[in-house]
Amino acid sequence: MENPYLPKNVKIEKIIDETAGKDIKSFVLSFLNPQDCEAFSYHPGQFAEISIAGAGEIPIGIASSPSEGVEVKFTVKKMGVVTKDLHNSSAGRIIGLRGPYGNGFPMEELKGKNIVIVGGGFAFTTLRSLAVYLMDDSRRKDYGDITIICGARTPGDLIYRQEVETWASQPDLKVQVTVDKGNADWSGREGFIPPVVKEVAPSADNAIALVCGPPIMIKLTIPILFDLGFAPNKILNSLEMRMKCGFGKCGRCNIGNKYVCKDGPVFTFEELQKLPQEY
Repeated sequence: MENPYLPKNVKIEKIIDETAGKDIKSFVLSFLNPQDCEAFSYHPGQFAEISIAGAGEIPIGIASSPSEGVEVKFTVKKMGVVTKDLHNSSAGRIIGLRGPYGNGFPMEELKGKNIVIVGGGFAFTTLRSLAVYLMDDSRRKDYGDITIICGARTPGDLIYRQEVETWASQPDLKVQVTVDKGNADWSGREGFIPPVVKEVAPSADNAIALVCGPPIMIKLTIPILFDLGFAPNKILNSLEMRMKCGFGKCGRCNIGNKYVCKDGPVFTFEELQKLPQEY
């Protein structure tokens, strides 16, 4: 029986600087073994473990969509030992990858619904995976209106900026981008995400809202969604900050009787209301 803790070898094909400060980068990975590639079947909202020999491993949400091909993208902020080592990498380096893990977004339940995506900071990664998946020509007809509200602290902190600008030009999408504080080169919207959600006021009729971002952003956005008519079971949150080993074996991801690595990271707000307020 194959050891599930052993990572598969992947090669860094491309590295993309996502922010002006170069502290957030996207890494495009390819599997060395075609069988490993075939076995890595995922859907939006799931995560994986990236490992570097001698440094350790980290759980990271998958930023690519399965509709984009066999390469897998991860967007990583430089924060600790593993991420610093990863950021110092060059294309061609061989690292480890295991997964995918977690429940991800309930794609079947989203069919026929209007989708509201709210993302803040670099937590927009798995929401990017979802947005690209929804917009794929082969399945766009399966979903209703799509509203995307995303932002960051400054213009230089916005990730996927050119891609989001392209989305904004599409007639079947409603895209709002905001920054906490602009600069001389910024002509877009300024303001925190929760007030922007209130101003945009997406309809709750036949809609599901998906929210991912810093805990304070989530905390302030939920009441606004309630005021707009979204029921607790129509609001999905991704608790990516709680992901750990991927299996729920280390016991460090648990909230009450739930394990974020196995039962999440995606939960309805209705589910979260029944859990201890640890997240």
